[in-house]
Amino acid sequence: IRFDDDKTGLKLTLFQFVTCPFCCKVRAMLNYNGISYDVVEVNSITRDEIKWSKYKKVPILVAQGVGEEGYVQLNDSTVIMSVLESYLNDKTVSLQKLLTFYPTMDKEIKGRFRSKTVTETPNKNFLMFQDHLTDKRTPEERAEERRIRVWVDTVFVHLISPNVYRTMSESLDTFQWFSKAGDWETNFTGFQRNTIIYIGGFVMYFVGKKLKRKYNLQKDVRESLYEGGNAWVNFLKGRKFVGGDQPNLADLSMYGMLTAMEGTEAFRDLVDNTKLKPWYDRTKTMVEGHQGANRARDVTRK
Repeated sequence: IRFDDDKTGLKLTLFQFVTCPFCCKVRAMLNYNGISYDVVEVNSITRDEIKWSKYKKVPILVAQGVGEEGYVQLNDSTVIMSVLESYLNDKTVSLQKLLTFYPTMDKEIKGRFRSKTVTETPNKNFLMFQDHLTDKRTPEERAEERRIRVWVDTVFVHLISPNVYRTMSESLDTFQWFSKAGDWETNFTGFQRNTIIYIGGFVMYFVGKKLKRKYNLQKDVRESLYEGGNAWVNFLKGRKFVGGDQPNLADLSMYGMLTAMEGTEAFRDLVDNTKLKPWYDRTKTMVEGHQGANRARDVTRK
């Protein structure tokens, strides 16, 4: 994906599942800012495309031609967005240097039968600025952006699966949408495609039920989804975007999450039963029109 006005000098490759909500967040930011990138669609069954990486989740964003090893790997959608936003807002610090400002730590989570170790980046919602700050927002505005980004990542995202896989029929329809959006007929054999659709749809129906219980959603999970949509409208406070006249990272995160379910019955119900659609359409116009691209022009680094 190439944008003629991109002068960042970055050579980026995004490893993704096309309908993964977290991957959609990253694409929304890259497209809005007119930053060129290549896409590698990861096979959701074999994951052969990311076997080279110790980090086994998507998205993974690789910047080539930088760093001591000739590339820099960025993991976690929120970290990726924060690093890139910091890069665009402060023209004095290199990408590899910015990444050092986001240290990771391992955390043990105890389950009912066993514990697991997860890697976290505690400050991942913060932006890093040095002496050449071009972001003119107030501390309160930046704090609001961080708070709502956390809500998108920890509250709204958990409303998606229980809704798009609400019934067996919806679950299969959702996987048919994934097939269309991801061009599975091209990327997979017919056997692989049908295996993913029917086995995946069957399994995710039960996963959706499990997540419904885990996150204590309402009996009709649509009601929880509508609550999430209404909460977002309240965050807008009558503004065009949470970011004011332009989308900020909170807007792009929420928009990206929603594009992951755009072709589903759950999405249609959401826009029909809340006042979310005007904001969604405005954001879609901004992202598809690459209206933040002026920041990707003439970016130079020391």
